Amino acid sequence: MEIDAAREVRTTCPYCGVGCGVLAKITADGQVSVRGDPDHPANFGRLCSKGSALAETIDLDGRLLHPQIHDRPAGWNEALDVVASTFQHTIAEHGPDAVAFYVSGQLLTEDYYLANKLMKGFIGSANIDTNSRLCMASSVAGHRRAFGSDTVPGTYEDLELADLIVLVGSNLAWCHPVLYQRIAAAREKRPEMKIVLVDPRRTMTSDIADMHLAIAPDGDVALFTGLLAWLGQHNALDRAYITAHTAGFGQALFAASTLDLAGVAAATGLSEDELSRFYSLFARTEKTVTVYSQGVNQSSQGTDKVNAIINCHLATGRIGKAGAGPFSVTGQPNAMGGREVGGMANMLAAHMEIENPGHRERVQRFWKAPAIAGEPGLKAVEMFKAVADGRIKALWIMATNPVDSMPDAGAVEASIKACPFVVVSDVLAETDTVRHAHVRLPATAWGEKDGTVTNSERRISRQRPFLAAPGEARPDWWIIAEVARRMGFGEAFAHKSPAGIFAEHAALSGFENDGERDFDISAYAAIDVEDYEGLAPFHWPAPSPGTPLWPAGRPEGGAQAQLQSEGGAQAGTRPEGATSIERQPTRFFADGNFYTPDRKARFIALRPTVETRITAAFPLVLNTGRIRDHWHTMTRTGKSPRLSQHIAEPFVEIHPEDAQRHGIGDADIARVSTPRGEVLVRVLVTTRQRPGSLFAPMHWTDQFAARGRLDTLTASLADPVSGQPALKHVAARIEKFTAGAFGFAVTRKRPVTMAADYWATARCRGGWRVELAFANDDIDWTAFAGSHFDAADAEMLAYHDREAGQHRIAAFQGEHLAGALFIAPGPVAVSRGWAAEQLGEVHASQRERFRIVAGRAGAERPDAGATVCSCFNIGVNQITAAVAAGCNSVEAIGATLKAGTNCGSCRSEIRTIIQACRVQAAE
Repeated sequence: MEIDAAREVRTTCPYCGVGCGVLAKITADGQVSVRGDPDHPANFGRLCSKGSALAETIDLDGRLLHPQIHDRPAGWNEALDVVASTFQHTIAEHGPDAVAFYVSGQLLTEDYYLANKLMKGFIGSANIDTNSRLCMASSVAGHRRAFGSDTVPGTYEDLELADLIVLVGSNLAWCHPVLYQRIAAAREKRPEMKIVLVDPRRTMTSDIADMHLAIAPDGDVALFTGLLAWLGQHNALDRAYITAHTAGFGQALFAASTLDLAGVAAATGLSEDELSRFYSLFARTEKTVTVYSQGVNQSSQGTDKVNAIINCHLATGRIGKAGAGPFSVTGQPNAMGGREVGGMANMLAAHMEIENPGHRERVQRFWKAPAIAGEPGLKAVEMFKAVADGRIKALWIMATNPVDSMPDAGAVEASIKACPFVVVSDVLAETDTVRHAHVRLPATAWGEKDGTVTNSERRISRQRPFLAAPGEARPDWWIIAEVARRMGFGEAFAHKSPAGIFAEHAALSGFENDGERDFDISAYAAIDVEDYEGLAPFHWPAPSPGTPLWPAGRPEGGAQAQLQSEGGAQAGTRPEGATSIERQPTRFFADGNFYTPDRKARFIALRPTVETRITAAFPLVLNTGRIRDHWHTMTRTGKSPRLSQHIAEPFVEIHPEDAQRHGIGDADIARVSTPRGEVLVRVLVTTRQRPGSLFAPMHWTDQFAARGRLDTLTASLADPVSGQPALKHVAARIEKFTAGAFGFAVTRKRPVTMAADYWATARCRGGWRVELAFANDDIDWTAFAGSHFDAADAEMLAYHDREAGQHRIAAFQGEHLAGALFIAPGPVAVSRGWAAEQLGEVHASQRERFRIVAGRAGAERPDAGATVCSCFNIGVNQITAAVAAGCNSVEAIGATLKAGTNCGSCRSEIRTIIQACRVQAAE
């Protein structure tokens, strides 16, 4: 492929675990645009707001382009030699467990595979873990306890075939929007489909729900254990399936039966009527899919929650069938690929078990490795504690930002700062983690990377390059292989391309498998570069021809030789020359044959416990999560002006009753604190929030806000089985930050830091927008503005009303606005969108300049209001005006304004605005 030629390239989105196909079009002059791939079976052309804006995130602004050692430029040979020799010396002096890798679901499978191979097979330690530990480790543990393997039983098609979808701790509308849109489209075709949302918050996903169960924090085990008891009491069990394909049902049902309906109500905070209606609906609906995500996984009871859900599906035989099964949706583009290669500390490659001596011997023999890790390594939380106490002396962090994303992030940052040797491979020169690295290695980014990813339904897709690697950036797999070669392992890491790594990965998956393990893609063990380039998306398993899908000793007479499937061949056409041997979408376990010694699934007996973490000093429960248009720590989405307008600053949701009790108003700045730290965030008072709880997103870092690192508040408490941290049930308190002045600014120059108690920056077209708050107002505002606008020779216009606390200052360089600052005693009422637009306008006349100082657009340019639709930059005021003009449906708004017609992520918000307008009109 010619990188410099005009072309359209099929690739895969780098955001969540949906795994959407993307068509990247590159013109002859290098301009890039993206659209959804209509032939990719994960999304069929749909993209969310983040995927649609990918072309805005591929610039070189802020990129790490050259290796660095102790902040000085270095060549690749020097940097790689330092990394290899330091790791070698550390191992020789302190042993292999004195070093560690902390990797990421952002890595491609080929990168992940080599990192795991180097650490477990050649260094001889299992101290490699991943930020996927924060995402889906509890799902892995629950699957392995129940199924004997980390197997996702169903496919996305089940979401469209189900008659009941139960969404548990999953805000699909914002976090997995394309799956949400697939469900919404299926619902339009089959209005009889029912949807239940189980979530403490009334999220935007509730827009589609027939029933919202506003469950108490960590009430999920009680909810589903109560459901199992209900199914037993009302004869809603599949006795034949239980007898033939499971073990431990009696013990699980007995444990569940110790909690009556009143006890479940007390543990969940739900009424007995709500429980009865939900339980009855589940019991009578054969085609039921239970979708769960971080609300289940990110808990100290996460594994038990997963097994409580799986227990109900096993008890009803609703697993592996069209439209039925438990379904874990992952948060990262390649968390599943990391699971396949054994990228977690307690796993081996190809879904083999590190605790199993036979598996260890097999992998060591396949790799021809000098050693193999003999026991599980340190999981993420344990790993950074070991860094802190000195057990780990050399740490390599790849493609992740643990200083912001790990729980108790302040302690994690301190441990990294104190570590004798830290290597970071990243695409950006400045992140809160990169700043502490002794060696910085420039990695390729999306659009430059070449490899594969696996999505939540076990579908492997290609991520293809369409941009040349900038500067000296190199692929992660190449960096790992070069370090391995310098450590003396060159023969085992002599790969010339990602195709060769993928072929080795595929070969290992089938090595001495014979249907004994679920993960088998050995059909691709001999893939060459040409076929790899054309590889079409496919589900696993994909064993080599003649390999059984199940062991020879499987039960006779019942199960089919093939996995359950629906619908025939993969929908959509393949790119020219594409290679795939996929038969059809596959499901597991409809006829049993689990990956346990007796081929039977395991029920897990669970006794729900109610854990109270709040205290008099910290009386509220803090729930952390994500928002629609940002992702992780904003290293990618923070580059996009489009994505930065919907929600431009860190915030906290609080119920009106709690806000009143704590003396806090809407748009105030609040201090949210726990025993570990505090943040300053904007307040959003809303009845969508459960009383007694707070919600705040985890995206903001020191790069974008003064004190917005939310995970400095969370605890290192983790699930005892999975090691996944409990990020959604944290005791906290809230208090008003008494501001002497509030501010808003727009500036062409990015503010690095600002002399304000509260500040938050967001990209906009032509520059940056900044929210501000100050403890006092005794400040020279003109000097403050001049210092941040970088406009020493600019023409300054200012308005000051000191008695009213109102100050407005604008700086012009030629006919262009360099920056504008608006100060008020309360939250500034200036239209953010209009003010940001002025950075790109020509301001030739004095009248136009004074209009900026006045902070008002003319009557000919009405204020669009806060952004609702990022794809078409449509604001709330525009939607409200359209409703007043007679647009009374989401479809009508779309026809008039286009809002909601591209990715659809904002449709639930639009519907909420329409409903609010109706209520206001009725009053």
